[in-house]
Amino acid sequence: MPISLQGCGFGYRRDSIVFTDLDLSFPEGRTVLLGPNGAGKSTLLGLAASLFRPDRGRVSCQGLDPARRRDRARYRALVGWMPQCVRPLPGLTVREQVGYAGWLKGMSRRAAWRGSLAALETVELGSLADRSCARLSGGQLRRLGLAQTLVHDAAVILLDEPTAGLDPNQRHRFDEIVTRAGEDRHVIVSTHQIDNVTETYDSVVLLDEGRVAYAGPLAGFTAATGDRGPESVEDAYRRHVAQEV
Repeated sequence: MPISLQGCGFGYRRDSIVFTDLDLSFPEGRTVLLGPNGAGKSTLLGLAASLFRPDRGRVSCQGLDPARRRDRARYRALVGWMPQCVRPLPGLTVREQVGYAGWLKGMSRRAAWRGSLAALETVELGSLADRSCARLSGGQLRRLGLAQTLVHDAAVILLDEPTAGLDPNQRHRFDEIVTRAGEDRHVIVSTHQIDNVTETYDSVVLLDEGRVAYAGPLAGFTAATGDRGPESVEDAYRRHVAQEV
């Protein structure tokens, strides 16, 4: 399993508890993370990325626990994270920003510089390597963010609403890149856009009010109910969330 959480509790304040006793092992391959607004998707990815530390319980990946100082750097080298907001760094070119992200993940300057171009080619931004980051469009910034998560060759990629605000053509292009990236690593993507889930993902994790409403294969998520055939992803989403109410 790429990342697991055992008995995790987390709250931003005493009166703002997100998780009380969360147990979840993410499936292998490409996983879509679904759930209503406020369900805890971004918080879950923040815990998985070691941005947040659980108030209790444990987060681990390949036996490494980021709460232990001796494991933290190796854990973060295994896990790449793209937050919802990707910002250009003032004064840097596209390649410099990606290389800087690799250096922050523990790569040598030479390796980060070399890997930055390969990551940009993967997300189809190689031709813009020398452009100022400040001159990128919204869709290009999203792909820049993905390149930053790929540059250090992470085993697990976490993407938080990566296609929010993109037009349909940009979303399709981004999904194709994610599909390719998931061929040799685990990818976990939080999204509200479910029109192409069946073409892009192998598994589903559905959160509702801080609880796991479903975690497993996509085929099981949309499996037939009663005398009806397999459901659409949208209908299955509504049914699973309704069951948790």
